[in-house]
Amino acid sequence: MRPWIKRTLIGLFGATILVGGLSACGHHRGGMHQMSEEDSAKMRTRMLERAGKELNLDDAQKARLALLADKLGEQRKALLPQGSNPRADMQALVAGEKFDREKALAFVDAKTGALKSKSPEVIAAAADFYDSLKPEQQLKVREFMAKRRGWGHRG
Repeated sequence: MRPWIKRTLIGLFGATILVGGLSACGHHRGGMHQMSEEDSAKMRTRMLERAGKELNLDDAQKARLALLADKLGEQRKALLPQGSNPRADMQALVAGEKFDREKALAFVDAKTGALKSKSPEVIAAAADFYDSLKPEQQLKVREFMAKRRGWGHRG
């Protein structure tokens, strides 16, 4: 595989994970909170509509993008199970006199296991969507990704 294709796919995968993660979270004055299923569905719909307009997607491409969004949602649910509190889990590691290494390893194992089990489906969906795009649509995706430089960066 050519290096630029590999970088593009890795970048697309990273961006889709970022978008999926952001769609799971909402902001309010006190910080971040988990969105309700209804709010998450509304945001997903808006994001799919916006991407459809920006990239001028046909129906087959929209279906592939929706499948990608579904796979990202499944992966997010596997990483952050309902009722879990990652912040509390992390605080529990330092609640005692010593850092709880075993609990930390178990935490990492659970997250990497969820990531590993769901990633092939996410990668396949991302690749199917990207591969279905016309060259000018792929260029728009690459340009969008080039503009996005990380958390909180504007410009």
